[in-house]
Amino acid sequence: MSILNLPYLFTPTSIAVIGATERPRSVGYTVMRNLLDGGFPGPIMPVNPHRHAVAGVLAYPSVGDLPEVPDLAILCTPGATAPQLLDELGRRGVRAAIVAAWNTDRDATLAAAKRHNLRLLGGGSLGLLVPKQRLNASFAPVSALPGQVAFVSQSGALCTAVLDWARPRGIGFSAFVSLGDGTEIDFADMMDFLANDDDTKAILLYIESIQERRDFMQAARAAARNKPLLLIKATRERSAPIGAFLSEALASPDDVFDAVCRRAGALRVQTLDELFGMVETLARSKQIKGERLGVLSNGGGTAMMAIAELESGDGGEAAPLSDATLAKLAKVMPAGRTAGNPVELGMDAGAEQYAASLKLLLNSPEVDGVLVIHAPSALADGAEVAQAVVATQRSCRGAVMACWIGGDTAEPARRVFAEAGLPGYSSIGEAVRGFRYQIHHRRNQAMLLETPPADPGGFHPDRDTARNIIGRALAGPGNILTDPDTRALLAAYGIPVVETALTDSGDAAASAAERIGFPVALTVSSPDIPRKWDVGGVALNLENAEAVRAAADGILRRVRRNCPNAHIDGFAVQRMVLRPHARQLMVGVACDPLFGPVLVFGEGGRAVEVVRDHIVTLPPLNLPLALQALDRTRVSRRLDAHSLRPAADRNAIAEALVRLSFLLVDNPEIVACDINPLFADEHGVLVVDARIRVSPPDNSDRRRFLIRPYPADLEEQVRLSDGSTALLRPIRPEDEAAHAELIAKMTQQDLRYRFFGSVRTLTHPQLARLTQIDYDREMAFIANRCDAEGRSETLGVVRTVTDPDNHRAELAILVRSDLKGTGLGRRLIDKMIRYHQMRGTAEIAAQILLENTPMQKLATKCGFILKLGKESDLVESVLVLDGNLRRCLHSNTP
Repeated sequence: MSILNLPYLFTPTSIAVIGATERPRSVGYTVMRNLLDGGFPGPIMPVNPHRHAVAGVLAYPSVGDLPEVPDLAILCTPGATAPQLLDELGRRGVRAAIVAAWNTDRDATLAAAKRHNLRLLGGGSLGLLVPKQRLNASFAPVSALPGQVAFVSQSGALCTAVLDWARPRGIGFSAFVSLGDGTEIDFADMMDFLANDDDTKAILLYIESIQERRDFMQAARAAARNKPLLLIKATRERSAPIGAFLSEALASPDDVFDAVCRRAGALRVQTLDELFGMVETLARSKQIKGERLGVLSNGGGTAMMAIAELESGDGGEAAPLSDATLAKLAKVMPAGRTAGNPVELGMDAGAEQYAASLKLLLNSPEVDGVLVIHAPSALADGAEVAQAVVATQRSCRGAVMACWIGGDTAEPARRVFAEAGLPGYSSIGEAVRGFRYQIHHRRNQAMLLETPPADPGGFHPDRDTARNIIGRALAGPGNILTDPDTRALLAAYGIPVVETALTDSGDAAASAAERIGFPVALTVSSPDIPRKWDVGGVALNLENAEAVRAAADGILRRVRRNCPNAHIDGFAVQRMVLRPHARQLMVGVACDPLFGPVLVFGEGGRAVEVVRDHIVTLPPLNLPLALQALDRTRVSRRLDAHSLRPAADRNAIAEALVRLSFLLVDNPEIVACDINPLFADEHGVLVVDARIRVSPPDNSDRRRFLIRPYPADLEEQVRLSDGSTALLRPIRPEDEAAHAELIAKMTQQDLRYRFFGSVRTLTHPQLARLTQIDYDREMAFIANRCDAEGRSETLGVVRTVTDPDNHRAELAILVRSDLKGTGLGRRLIDKMIRYHQMRGTAEIAAQILLENTPMQKLATKCGFILKLGKESDLVESVLVLDGNLRRCLHSNTP
């Protein structure tokens, strides 16, 4: 994952075409024609030992004969020649190359490129197009229009199809990239580069496969913070057949990828139409505040169609208008019309009535967005209505989407919306889906900002007991925990379990039942039987000892008949759980081959494999993330109160998910877990049955969490020069309130030194962005202690944002104004320096206002070298941490 030398690929000043030829329909011929027809402004140097010129351009017999070093080389030669040619190009100082051939020696090609820090697109790449640069470095049959959307695909065939599809629709691109097999440049590199490209407003990816999961996730999360990130994955894979663990079958690769997209803050779509429709919506829509939609129309039928469409999918609801809003609407609506949502104005409604009603809806606190619908009418001018809608939106600054139904009669209105930068649709279905895109994007962006806490919070897991149980299971056969150990392990993390006695015979089971109390349930205990119901291994509501003995004999007969090779440990005896309002849920753990540990939640009981109502989510979790997972399932509706059945305790369910997540964090040996059923009612949750499988740690990337948990190992106590102590630790989301207090206690001068401008307070989104960070890409250490009342307070903070190459980290620091002179600033910077030394970062840099002499002195004491910046009021300071690494990274930079 690196953006090193990528500018040479996207903005080259000169290009060499290796294997350029005059042979029609060849790659070398098409690439030359595309470069020339596209009007590339720099030198184009064809390389062909058998021709003096290609397409009228002077040719050169070899790479060594080129008159200057090109920024970019395009290899149109057979795959076998790629390693040698790349080595020659690298020795000449070429920075980037595109390899068109598929049949390359991947290892040799990659080694040649890496040897010279040469960035390689391909093999098997169609090339790339950057219309604004007049660069068509491809053999695509169709050129691209300029635009603000970047498209990156592994499939060359799909690239040509998208270009052919987009051009007649007027869809343009800031960049259009064919990755090919991704030998060197991959999706992560592209996202890192395009996320910081000013010409790119949205990034679209067509994915067939992903090789480096953590690089992909880190880059996706970073890109999605800056601009919409939209993904199409080539295939949807079916869930696996049910095996020993339900969770492993339910966590299909496709469901896991959906979870990855959600947690990255990205959106996944299924078709190209949907992809570019989503771009239209996200690029032009004002950000919605919630999920409540107001509908304004000149026809009752179209309005009700919009409401029906809204209620039929996942996300969004018709805004419930308050009495105050309804009263105001009644005053501006035509006579005889009833105020409500949808707002039906009638076919004769003109610009004035639309504007008045829209203004009321946009100013109503219960409305998050408004869909304005207009059907063709001989009684009103649709274009005039559109102009009124645009003017009202500009004055109110609300989220508005427009749906002008019809053909030629609606085109003038659609042009009005396009020129105003508002999303316009030709059908109600498209419009409602556009609103839903915004909802899903908003949800995923919220997930992106969630960072699970450092510790479980309100409970204290018994980690020693858990480690002992895991150790016993690893030493035993099959690595399946016994039933008592499974329950003890879950209980150690505060997950309520049914009291169970494990017995080795029917008589012992009867004695245990008398001790526990009747009625009881009896189940076979065997590591080889994942679903006891399927083999007749369960008996319920046993009222006395004789019934228990008889049930044990019956279970043994059925199990030996249905599963003759199973090892039987005995019988588990439980008192019957009498919870008449309980819903049966399932919770589990699986380990995806690519993305690592995942959690599964959904409908439980015996029908789980048929119903398949479940959600896959990524650990670690906090309570908001767990509650979101609940809400995404159909079973979530059954958790609400209905008839005489009280609502289930959603927080208790979510807490169980969070605690299972902590169990997984502390015990990475757990590779599979089924909790089914998990009873949930108004009293909380209760584990009725569970299975867990462990495996020795193998240090593989597969066992690591895709999202880095809070790095508690970086916490450190320090003593300040005034004798007080403080805890230096990574920042956490729950520090937001203390962070706001820190800002409030700063002098205006100190705030101006930190933020380079006048700052009084920070908004919640700004504070959330500062406290909810991606520990893989950035770091913020705060100095923390408790005040006289025992409340946590933040004394100062130092933060860095590191580039994808881990070469340069940009630093900023803020110390509470009344604590200057205590040495806290020095302690914070020293902490950050040691962190980046451990991480292998080459250098740390900071910009300091010229008048901020105290910070300049502190930077000098910490080893930074200062010089005047490009802007007259700034000082640039740099601390080189590893000279050897720095020289290596820049050894080939001109």
